[in-house]
Amino acid sequence: MKEKNFPHLYGPVPSRRLGYSLGVDLLPFKTCSLSCLYCQLGRTKKTTVRRRRFFSEKQILEEIKEFLKTGVRVDFITFSGSGEPTLNKSIGQLIRSIKKISTIPVAVLTNSTLLSRPEVRKDLERADVVVPSLDAATQKVFERVNRPHPGLKVEKIIEGLIRFRRQFKGQLWLEVLLVRGINDSPAHLKKLKEAAEKIKPDKIHLNTVVRPPAEKTAKPLSPEELNRIKEFFGEKAEVVARFRKKEQDRAPEDISQAILSIIRRRPVSLEDLEHSLGLTREELSLTLQQLLESGQVKKVTHEARSYYEPGS
Repeated sequence: MKEKNFPHLYGPVPSRRLGYSLGVDLLPFKTCSLSCLYCQLGRTKKTTVRRRRFFSEKQILEEIKEFLKTGVRVDFITFSGSGEPTLNKSIGQLIRSIKKISTIPVAVLTNSTLLSRPEVRKDLERADVVVPSLDAATQKVFERVNRPHPGLKVEKIIEGLIRFRRQFKGQLWLEVLLVRGINDSPAHLKKLKEAAEKIKPDKIHLNTVVRPPAEKTAKPLSPEELNRIKEFFGEKAEVVARFRKKEQDRAPEDISQAILSIIRRRPVSLEDLEHSLGLTREELSLTLQQLLESGQVKKVTHEARSYYEPGS
C-alpha cells in the first residue's frame, strides 16, 4: 500500500480495542479543539471549534473502496487521525456512505467536545462504536489536562455525552486517560466516576500516558495504580490492555511508505509496526535503519521504550 494512493487512510494499525483498524483521517494535521498535555501528536498551535468540510467526501470514499479491494485484513474502519474528526462536517455522510458499501463496523474516536451540538450527535448515530474521551470532571482540571479552546465548558461536554448516550444505539466506550498529579486525585476520580454513572457507557476504558507526550510533565500511572482505579470505577471499567498479535493476511508491498504512513499520525514502537504490517523485526529493521539515515524518521525514548516518529 502506497501512502500517495491513500492520502486520507493509514494502517491498518493495531488497536488495543478494535483489532486491525483502518484509520480515516479527515483533517489537516493537528486540527483540534484541545491541546492535551499527553497528546502524542504534540501541541495544537491554534485550537478551533469551527466545523468545516476539509476534503472531498467523494475522494475519501473512493480511497476506502479501493483499499478494501486489496484484501488486507480490516476489523474496523475508524475515524481518528490527526485531530478531532467531528470538526469535519462530512463525517456523518461518510459514515452513512461506508455503511452502503461495506459490512465492516465503523468506529469514531472523539474528544467529546462537540457532542453538546445536536447536529454532531446526529452525525455519529450510524456508527457501530463511539469512543469518546472524558479526562476531567471539573473545569479547573479540564483546563490543566486538556487545554481547551476558549469557551469550552466541561459541564456542557458531560451533558452532551449524556444526551448522546440516550439516542445512540451502538456501543459507547468512555475513555478516561489519567496523568499523574493532574487528574488522578481521589477527589477528582470520585467526580469522574459520578459523571460516568450519569453518562451510562457500555464500557469505561482507563488509560494513561504511553507514547511520547506533547509535554514532558505528562507522566503515566503504574499498572498497579490503574488496577486500583479500575476497582473503584466498578464492573464496567477495564484497563486498556496491550494489543495481542493476530496474523495479518499479507504484508504491504512498499514497507517504507507503509511505515511513514503510520508514524505520520503517531509515534510507534517496533512492536507496533510488527503487529500492524505483519512483518518480522528483522524485515523491519533494515528499512527503519534506511529511514533513520535519510532523516525521514527519528528515534525517541519515552519511559524506557523506543519509538519512531517523523524526522524534522
